[in-house]
Amino acid sequence: MSFSNTLIEKRDAALAKAEAIVAAAQTDARELSSEQDAEIAASLDEVRSLDEQIKTHTELEKRSAEAAELRKEKKFDVAVASTVVKSEARTYAPQAQTSFLKDAYSAQFNNDFAAQSRLARHMQEEQIERRDVTSANFAGLVVPQFLTDLAAPFARAGRVTADLARKHQLPNEGLTLSISKVTTGSAAALQTEGAAVQETNMDDTKLDLTVKTFAGMQNVSRQALERGTNIDSLVMADLVSSYHTVLNTAVVAELLASAGQTVTYTDASPTVPEMYPKLVDAIQKVQTNFFAGPNVIIMHPRRLAFILGAIDDQKRPLAVPVPNFNGQPAVASGNGAPVYGNSGYSILGLPVFTDATVSVVEGAGTNQDTIYIGNSQELHLWEQGSGEPMMLRFEQPKGSELDVQMIVYGYSAFTANRYANAWAQINGTGLVTPTF
Repeated sequence: MSFSNTLIEKRDAALAKAEAIVAAAQTDARELSSEQDAEIAASLDEVRSLDEQIKTHTELEKRSAEAAELRKEKKFDVAVASTVVKSEARTYAPQAQTSFLKDAYSAQFNNDFAAQSRLARHMQEEQIERRDVTSANFAGLVVPQFLTDLAAPFARAGRVTADLARKHQLPNEGLTLSISKVTTGSAAALQTEGAAVQETNMDDTKLDLTVKTFAGMQNVSRQALERGTNIDSLVMADLVSSYHTVLNTAVVAELLASAGQTVTYTDASPTVPEMYPKLVDAIQKVQTNFFAGPNVIIMHPRRLAFILGAIDDQKRPLAVPVPNFNGQPAVASGNGAPVYGNSGYSILGLPVFTDATVSVVEGAGTNQDTIYIGNSQELHLWEQGSGEPMMLRFEQPKGSELDVQMIVYGYSAFTANRYANAWAQINGTGLVTPTF
């Protein structure tokens, strides 16, 4: 007997019990006592509960029977004791036999139905994987994540400063972001008994940020797309790397334009000991005007090399590879050889990041670089999704030459002007091209 049939028998017995109480009262021509009313109500509650259980188990048994029949028909060998759920492979993955770029091209220009189906499935996968990004972001085809992962080592090397910035999700619509920036704050003052309390009206201004477009294009022959191998990783790595580097260059330029504090280092024969007080000055200017401390120093690799190459009168390095190296006082300390990006060195307790996109053509002689000291939480960057360029378009301006233009682009906005005094820049003739 099935479990649902057992429940049906219990339901029938409970119902019969209640009916028997009513029938006995009718036979005796009397009313039901309060105890009998309660007993009938309990029986009906049990019947209703059993009805729900019967419904559930009847459906379960029906589905189990259908599944068993299906396994029998298709000769599925299913282990009842355990069930293993495996993930389905992504449409475009390093080990896949399909090519994202080849499918994108074939779908657009050859009306390839199979390619269109694979691309549609890929778009659904992307919307599931990137839950914080809606379909409104996908004006073109979304570049598969494994392609941008392959490009990541190149891309990250080109966006040191952008990766330090405080990240925000770029809104789905709009070409301008507006931030309220308070210019006059409230005030408090010592109040003398009977005198009016200090009152100062707050005032603000609007900080408008333009959403910028960064794009890259590559001409690829139809032969390469249709017959080539590994075109995906080669072309996309190159385009994505360029995209991130150009974006980072723009973020650094924003620091140059917006840093609220300036320290000028003028020196015809610059040295590290003469430059050192300027670093201290920049730190105190940030603290004095931003009322919080900086947490990073950003400079061109050549400037860190200039510091590391300096020696004292006894031919000892002013920057030592480890803190407290043989008790030697040092301008900077680190952990061995400097690394690009987070160099592993610190000055005055602040980590030094090297960024090759820092301009080296500043000043009258177009040969000066700039040192930035500030709080990275006040360098803001809005990007789509995870920050990768998401759009891919194909154009055929040279169709007669069998050339196809691949275009990758993305949108972002950034500012260091929310609290401009959170950043200081050091520039001047003391930061010309160093000699070693």
